[in-house]
Amino acid sequence: MSKVAIWARIPLKPGVRQEAAKALQVAIDAAHDEEGTLLYILHENGADPDALFFYDLYADSDALTAHSAGEGMKAMGPILKEYAAGRAEMQILTPLTGKGL
Repeated sequence: MSKVAIWARIPLKPGVRQEAAKALQVAIDAAHDEEGTLLYILHENGADPDALFFYDLYADSDALTAHSAGEGMKAMGPILKEYAAGRAEMQILTPLTGKGL
């Protein structure tokens, strides 16, 4: 099976980026226990202060499915309800080549 990647942009209410990032740590902590979750990285962009970004890399689609049903994603719902300013923009990607693959 092929590795699977996710790129997501989470739009935030104005001025809450640092609070939201701190709250999302619970999802990152949970990902440490997910065997097939290879990368689960939260990013910020100085040019987009009212958003946070995730880049995830999974061993395969089964690992993505397990992550999606995991404790971290369950914890994310209330966090996003508090801090998000709309639905996340998400892209599911298939890595082709690169360092670390």
